Parts: sequence; structure tokens; C-alpha cells
Amino acid sequence: MWDRIFPPYVNAATRRAQAARAVASLTKKGTKLNPVKVTGRLIARTFWGQAWCRHLESLGDYESRLPRGRTYLRNGSVLDVQISPGRIKARVMGSTLYEQTIQIVPLPAARWTALKTACAGHIDSLVELLQGRLSAGVMALITDPDTGLFPTSREIKKTCSCPDSAGLCKHLAAVLYAVGSQLDERPELLFVLRGVDHLDLIGSATAAQTLASEAPAFAMDQLSDVFGIELATLPTPPAVTQTPAKRAASATKSKAKAAPKTKPTTRKKRPSAAGITDAVKPRTRTAATPGRRKSPKG
Repeated sequence: MWDRIFPPYVNAATRRAQAARAVASLTKKGTKLNPVKVTGRLIARTFWGQAWCRHLESLGDYESRLPRGRTYLRNGSVLDVQISPGRIKARVMGSTLYEQTIQIVPLPAARWTALKTACAGHIDSLVELLQGRLSAGVMALITDPDTGLFPTSREIKKTCSCPDSAGLCKHLAAVLYAVGSQLDERPELLFVLRGVDHLDLIGSATAAQTLASEAPAFAMDQLSDVFGIELATLPTPPAVTQTPAKRAASATKSKAKAAPKTKPTTRKKRPSAAGITDAVKPRTRTAATPGRRKSPKG
């Protein structure tokens, strides 16, 4: 019982060995993991990642557990982080492997509408948005602790399978910091987590123009390198050869098709002279015989 409440201390080397065994076991079962590894002094290096971490540290009720969470993250104890709309699922290696679930309330519609209205015309391209190359006024709006994109402590609901009864255990703190590291690589995950579309911050026409101008053009011979596949080329059809007999037959058919079809002329039979004589008989006049005029009786 006491071992569960106060687990024995495990040094970093032992924890790394336990983590490697846990990863091997999960991978063997077909589980796809997304481990988060931090190298160097900084957990996050970009605008979005650093803004997320600063927001976490501004939440007063998280202050006492955050340092242990940073240590766990740097030790490579965060074996898996999966971010989806409104939810973070994770696995962290402590004295054993623990599972965490963090639910983020979707950004209220009124708050998102106010942000879009305030940022209208101040974000020129998708690249500027995702790289955090924004004006000071836009950055202040987005990172505002009460009205910006980041969730307040009331909008975060979290559970861990460890026996720690605190509202925020070191495993959950490690996961929250791991999200900041993930935003370095994929800043759009913040918008996914809050259930909004980052393209709404840019006018639809501007977004379409930006995507079209920034999309790389690939030649056909580059596609195999980009997608890692071999593209088959269509073979050239062989030339068709004809024998002399076939060529002669083909030429005859071509001439027959080319020659216009004419109807045979039929000559009308002319009627004979006898026919005309029989058909039309001319009238003949008989000349009067000259004679004496009769004298009137009298």
C-alpha cells in the first residue's frame, strides 16, 4: 500500500531502460507511438510553442508541479502524445507506465468570432500565421489569457492513472509541456485542439491566393523522389509494317473511297416519226370548188 502511495525513487537511467522496454512492448502489439524528446535547454523554440508554455506557467494552480513535469519531459519519459479535437491522450513512464487524458473545452463561438473580427486584415498569409510572424497587436489578442486561443484552467479537465490525488500530477505536467514542444513542429495543432479552423483568421481569397503561390511545382521526374515510389512509363507502341500485297489492297480501298459515286445516266428514248403522225393527225381543209352563184328565185 505504501509503495503505491509513495513509490520508490527511480533514477533517470532506470527510468530510461523501463521506457525502452515499454516502447518495445507497445510497438510489438501494433501501437503507433508519438514520443516527445527535448534536446537542449529550451522545451519550445518557436512562437507558438513558447506562447503555450508561458500560458501554462501563468496559471497559478499549476505552478508547484510544473518543474517536475519539465524534468520528466527532458528525461524522455513522455512516450506518446496524441492530439485530436478537444483531447490529448498520452503515456508517461514513471515508476511504471501511466496513461493520461486531458480534455480541452472547445473555443466558444463568440470568442472565436471576436478574434476573427479583431485579426481581420492584419494577417497576410498562412505562412505568417503558422510561423508566428504577426504584429504585436495580433499576438497580444491571440495570447490573451482570458480572451485568446489558449485554454484557461477551468477549460482543462485532466486525469492520470497514477495514484497521485493532486489536481495536476508531474505526469500531466510533463504532457502539457510536451504539447508546447509539439507546437514547434505543427502549430496548427493548437487550432485542432480548440476545435476551430486556423484559415478562418485569413480571408478566404487571401488564403487561396497564398496556398496557390506557395505550393511547390513538381516535375514528373521529381515525383518518385517526393513520394518514394517508382513511376512506370508507358512503352512506345511498335511501328506497324505492311506487306506489298496489303499495301496494294489498302491503296485500292483508299482510291475507291476517294472516288465520288456517280449515278448512271439513262437516255430517254425519242419517239419515232410514225408515232408522232399517229398521235397527232393534222386537220386538212378541202378547198371549195368554184361555181356559179345561184340567182335568187324570183
